[in-house]
Amino acid sequence: MPRPRGAHASARVYTGSIRPRTAGHAMEPARRSICFTSKTLAKVMAMSSRLPLAGVLRLGRPSDIWFKPALSVVAAVAPPNLALLALGRLDLAMYTMAGSLCALYAHNRPYAARARALAWVILGMLGGLATALLAASLTRSAVVLVAVGAALAAVQKVLCDATRIGPPGNVVLTFISSAALFVPQSPDRIPGHLGLAAAAGAWAWLVGMAPGLLRPHGPERRATAAALNAVAAHAEAHVSGEDTAGTHGTAVIAVRAARQAVSSTTGTPLTVTHRALERLIVRSEVALAAPSDADPAPLRDWARQVRGNRPVPEVPHLTGVDSELAPNPGPLWHRLRPLAPLALRTALGCALAGYASLALGIGRPYWALVTAASLYQADLALTWGRGVQRVVGNLLGVLFFAALVPLAHTGEVALVLCCLALNFGAEALIGRNYWLGSVCVTPMALLITEFAGFRQPGPLITERIVDTLVGALVGLAAAVVVPHRKRVVRAERAGPRTLAATGSSRGRHPDQRTGNTTEGVRP
Repeated sequence: MPRPRGAHASARVYTGSIRPRTAGHAMEPARRSICFTSKTLAKVMAMSSRLPLAGVLRLGRPSDIWFKPALSVVAAVAPPNLALLALGRLDLAMYTMAGSLCALYAHNRPYAARARALAWVILGMLGGLATALLAASLTRSAVVLVAVGAALAAVQKVLCDATRIGPPGNVVLTFISSAALFVPQSPDRIPGHLGLAAAAGAWAWLVGMAPGLLRPHGPERRATAAALNAVAAHAEAHVSGEDTAGTHGTAVIAVRAARQAVSSTTGTPLTVTHRALERLIVRSEVALAAPSDADPAPLRDWARQVRGNRPVPEVPHLTGVDSELAPNPGPLWHRLRPLAPLALRTALGCALAGYASLALGIGRPYWALVTAASLYQADLALTWGRGVQRVVGNLLGVLFFAALVPLAHTGEVALVLCCLALNFGAEALIGRNYWLGSVCVTPMALLITEFAGFRQPGPLITERIVDTLVGALVGLAAAVVVPHRKRVVRAERAGPRTLAATGSSRGRHPDQRTGNTTEGVRP
């Protein structure tokens, strides 16, 4: 690919401050991509009148463990950042943040499964970061870097969906790798930067596993208690004659989550606690299958006893009722094949968003790229909802940044403390609605760019707004161009897997308000 002559021209291409006359033929793919995208924008706008808006911005109930990821990310981020602050090398905080943010993952998994999941997340983060740093050291062409970022975003998206890693999914990994693409880099510094990320990732792993020392079965207990309470609520609604559609869907999802939590301990010795939890889950499945015959009182009493570290209540095994473990998802390759359209959609949307940002002269095209990568959900309606949430949250977050930046610019200590507070706020609020968490995520991302040196807030705010709108519009256009794969749900997967609960149960549509609407596709 032709590159401009001279160091000055190269720097202009790298920073994104380019125009067609300075970028030469390198911008031709961007022009063609933008023209191609413009043909679908009218279709996106026409479809917006038919896509749902009701409930997209409505706040949900906070998670029972909302404070756990919030405190975990603060505990993972604070020590590395404060150490760099003491050493006067806060400019390296971007690399330690990459490892620290891995503490956001796998909070609902039992600790044996969490240990494996966190290890894979850290390795995936390091792989994406290494690829981005290597690309940044080899070329300053913004067009090439956007293409690399789009490819990485597609790989991260399909791997997160295929492995069902859960919130925050691919978005954090894509943010890390995309941001690293546009930081000046040289090959000799890559090992040191990766070492910082790996060290912070190891600390994040320890932070994520630390609660297991006090409550070794905490995630399984919480999931079982939630299932018992949800089924009790459904039984109460059934007896009182209320509409049971909502309670039934909630109960199905809760029971399935409890079954998966206990099943994920496969490969480790089955303890007395796990056997007792298994019997309680069977009781909840039986009550869900026959709510008119269920007594909610013992279900709620068992749920209260399951929480904490008290002994799990022993209930007799039900004769004639068999229980199945959650099905083995099969080899990773089999789970990746159905996600090929999703990979194409993500790569196309991210690339077009990045090129559109470059064409507008925006200096940080990775913001548009990350916005596009964050949109893609299980179907077009959910993708549209996530786009609305992303735009609303980012625009409000930019206003929050404008109000916060005078305080953050008073010194490096204030900058670090503001980032820690925003980390906590993002994780505390995002479970209620994605847009609400984005109000804290946006200023946090902007302040992270300040670690290398304070910048004028005006250009940052303008670029963030433009990139958000460009990324959302172009990302939705790609979702229209590349159709979603039709999802086939087998009857035996629609409800709890026992002989007592048949395939008549069907879970509700994934909630748009949370960050866990795309969990991958099982073959």
